[in-house]
Amino acid sequence: MATFKHISSKNADYGAAEQYLTFEHDEFTMKPTLDKNGRLVLRDDYRISSLNCGEEDFAIACMRSNLKYGKNQKREDVKSHHYIISFDPRDAPDNGLTVDRAQELGEQFCKEHFPGHQALVCTHPDGHNHSGNIHVHIVINSLRIAEVPLLPYMERPADTREGCKHRCTDAAMEYFKAEVMEMCHRENLYQIDLLHGSKNRITEREYWAKRKGQAALDKENASLAATGEPPKLTKFETDKEKLRRTIRAALSSAISFEDLSGKLLQQGVTVKESRGRLSYLTPERTKPITARKLGDDFDRAAILEALTINAQNAARAAETPAPKQEYPHSIKDRLQRNRAAINAPKNDGVQRMVDIAAKRAEGKGKGYEKWASLHNLKQMAATMSIYEESGFSSPEELEAALAAASAELSNVHAELKAVESTLREKKDLQKQLLAYIKTKPARDGLRAQKTEKARRAYREQHESEFIISESAARYFKAQGIQKLPATKALQTEIEQLTKEKNALYNEYREKKASVRELQTVKGNLDKILRREPERGKGRENER
Repeated sequence: MATFKHISSKNADYGAAEQYLTFEHDEFTMKPTLDKNGRLVLRDDYRISSLNCGEEDFAIACMRSNLKYGKNQKREDVKSHHYIISFDPRDAPDNGLTVDRAQELGEQFCKEHFPGHQALVCTHPDGHNHSGNIHVHIVINSLRIAEVPLLPYMERPADTREGCKHRCTDAAMEYFKAEVMEMCHRENLYQIDLLHGSKNRITEREYWAKRKGQAALDKENASLAATGEPPKLTKFETDKEKLRRTIRAALSSAISFEDLSGKLLQQGVTVKESRGRLSYLTPERTKPITARKLGDDFDRAAILEALTINAQNAARAAETPAPKQEYPHSIKDRLQRNRAAINAPKNDGVQRMVDIAAKRAEGKGKGYEKWASLHNLKQMAATMSIYEESGFSSPEELEAALAAASAELSNVHAELKAVESTLREKKDLQKQLLAYIKTKPARDGLRAQKTEKARRAYREQHESEFIISESAARYFKAQGIQKLPATKALQTEIEQLTKEKNALYNEYREKKASVRELQTVKGNLDKILRREPERGKGRENER
């Protein structure tokens, strides 16, 4: 699940960004790690490159540009923007993502979305918490050193001009997240829906508060263990985590908003509603915590939906008498039930059976034959388990189910390709539309000229803009577009198509996995059925 994060910096030392990317730093204090001689320690593995810096160092190029345009000279000015694309840890083993490929994707993302900015692109193979996720850092100078085309996330003419500064707005973040999701789909990588909130929203501040609190608690427990005392707590919880747990506990049994408020008040938590938004005040705080900072599970819509479900379940339970619950009569019975539950076979998927005769002919030895025999027995059991659980009564039904699943997979794949094609066309239209809008001042200026000579001179002066305008006009004519769409409506349509594509892609992956499982079951079943006649012939020969 690729994530996208933004950090703005007012630090005038541009070299500090490159130092952080290339040298080891303490994850809590953010100070550089030094060896026994007091020298900086290089990171074990990374890829780094600079863009639009010429032959100069990133820091020197940024400072030279700032002096040239007279920008970023004040203490309160945002000097640089730091964007981080973190890929899912499973992308490396499952989807073949490498550090070099991630670096290429980061450079491509930077060139497309931050043109005209001096930038550093650096890829690290592992997160600071050793999660194994490859992630890309993109650090750009906030100053733009070249005129650029109007991109979809830009809202003002100044966003394209040379000598102006980059702005990371809410609309820009929405656009960047959509592009990261599009990139993950294109590269067949894991991803989540970044355009919607999360059930538990963990901010950067809360994340580090938990990490530091857990480190302090582990240190305290270590000192207690040294003196032989038992630890009081082993897991550190932030105030927001405790509040989430309290709200969920109260919500599990509440059937109305008043009931929920009363249950929370018993725990010392006051819930307030203002302009359709909820906030929660704990005893140790003077300022309430808004639902937005806790996550989507705690906003007004989600709370009311959960209360409605609880009320419906309570009404249904009141109408139907509860069945009599059976309890084990003794500790022995309880242990036997628990052991049976633990030892129950789990359906974790099925793998193809090995053709032992073919492998023996290839030169495999006794050890491999022994392993393959055990493997085939396990897969035979898994195959028959899935076959029976799916309700198949004959191999013909299995073949019919496989044909139906393959047909569904083809239909979803066709829908996905259609949506991708439409999305590609809409993005091409958006690109041409933005280019055409940008040339409007030049076209208006041409109409303002009074004489043919003046118009000819004006056109020669703005020749590049008229070439772009005429190219866009030819595109509109070729597509049969009589009336140009509104940019916001087109962007909304693109976002909707992106969501549809995400849903179809997830459905496609699920159906593809189902087809693979059915194909494996069918192949294994064919081998099992072929082995039965061979066993029968063997028994007759023995007789």
